[in-house]
Amino acid sequence: MEIIKSALAEGRNTLSEHESKQLLRAYGIPVTREIEVASHGALEDAIKNIGFPMVFKGCGPKLIHKTERNLVHIDIRSQKEAVAAFDEIMREIGKEGGTVLVQEMVKGRRELVVGLTRDIQFGPCVMFGLGGIFTEILKDISFRVAPLDTKDALQMIQEINARRILGEVRGLPPADLDKLTQILINLGKIGLEQENVQEIDINPVILNGSSPVAVDALVVLRQWP
Repeated sequence: MEIIKSALAEGRNTLSEHESKQLLRAYGIPVTREIEVASHGALEDAIKNIGFPMVFKGCGPKLIHKTERNLVHIDIRSQKEAVAAFDEIMREIGKEGGTVLVQEMVKGRRELVVGLTRDIQFGPCVMFGLGGIFTEILKDISFRVAPLDTKDALQMIQEINARRILGEVRGLPPADLDKLTQILINLGKIGLEQENVQEIDINPVILNGSSPVAVDALVVLRQWP
C-alpha cells in the first residue's frame, strides 16, 4: 500500500493518526470524518466540511503521547475556539513539522479497543476488549490468530468480562455485532496482506448509538525485505 511504502522510504516506523485511519478505511473499517490542516485557510474549509462540535489533535508520525502534551482539544463549538485551539497546537508542534487533525466529535458512552499484533510464533493476531481509560487497568481483552471468520470474531466478543455493555443497557441500543465482527475480520486481513504492519492499536472504538467508529489509531511498521 502506498501510504506504507512512503513511510518506510522515509525511514519511519509509525504512521500518523491520519495515515493510520486511511489504511483502516481502505479495509472497510469505519473511522471518524477528519481533515488534516496546517494553515488558517485550510482550517476555514475544514470547519465548513466537518461542522461543530469538533475535536482538534496534533498529527504527525512522531506525535504519539498527544494527551500528555495537551495536543488534544475536544468539544470545540465555535470559530473562536477553533482558531485558538489550532494556534495552540501549532505552537507546540511547530518544530516537529506536524499538522492539526480537524475531526468530527463522535459521541458515545461505550468505548472498546481493537488491534493487531504480529507474534513471532503465531503471526498476526487480532485483539478485542474494553477500551478507553480502562484498557490498561482491567486488561479485559481476547485474542485470535488471523484469519478470522464470523464465528471466531463473535467468540472473541463474548469472551470479555464486560460483554454485557454491548447489549441494550440503560437506554442504549445494542451494539451492531455485524459491524464489530467485520472490523475484527478486516484487521486480520490487514495483518495477512500487509506484511510491513507490525502492530495496530485502535483505542477507543466508540459506539455511536449502535455503530462502532474508530476514533484514534496508531499503526506501527517494520522493515521487511
